[in-house]
Formats: sequence, C-alpha cells, structure tokens
Amino acid sequence: MADIKKFQLDIISPERVFYTGDVEMVELTTTEGDIGIYAGHIPLTTVVAPGVLTITESSGEDGLKYAAVLEGFMEVLPDKVTILAQSCEWPEEIDMNRALEAKKRAERRISGGDGSVNMVRAELALRKSLVRIGLAEGRK
Repeated sequence: MADIKKFQLDIISPERVFYTGDVEMVELTTTEGDIGIYAGHIPLTTVVAPGVLTITESSGEDGLKYAAVLEGFMEVLPDKVTILAQSCEWPEEIDMNRALEAKKRAERRISGGDGSVNMVRAELALRKSLVRIGLAEGRK
C-alpha cells in the first residue's frame, strides 16, 4: 500500500497556537462550502465559516480529531495549510451551558423580528452555538 503524503497544518487563534503537526487531510467549512485538503493542493486563500474542523492525522478512527472552528481565514500551499481562526475549541473545551444560552439569545433575536436586530449577526451567532452544541454532543 502506498504511503499517504502529509503536509504541515498550523491552526492559530488569538489566544494560542491551537494545533500544529503533520496531517494527511483537513476538512472544514468555508463561505463557499465544505472543503477537504490533501498534500499537493493548489494554492488557495479562503474565508473560514463556522463549522466542524476534521483533522486526519492518520488512517483509522484513532487518527481523527474534531474541533469547532468559528470564522477565520485559511491559506493553502502544496505542503502547508495555515488557519487563522477567530476561535477554535476541542469538544472537551466547549462550555455546554454557555453554548445553550447563546443559542437561546440568538433564537430570541431572530424570532423577535423587530427592525433593530441585525439578522445576519443573529443568524451567525445561532450557527456558532449550534456548531458548539453539536460537537460537544458528539455529532460531527
């Protein structure tokens, strides 16, 4: 069986270097849709949207890592991917009570329907909370 080529993945948030290592693949959501990156990918710069980030370090279930990534930018080069994330959390770092409260607040703003609510911001807040809740509950 042929060896799968790896590439360097760096994920950086304002608080910390979230992840750094050699990986086989990374999958995440961009503003253009879901994307999967392997070594040798064409150069690309894109906007990261709230979603679940899947890191494949090696084949098999033990080689998979999941995280909630909430907005940012990604630069893809043939041998390196850098993600600059506004926020990134491992499932065990997610505060479920905080995420549920954020979901309730966003739903109230959306259903309130008065003209003073920025619907784009409210919908983005709802999406972020749903990503966190889903990942904390084990849904990828």
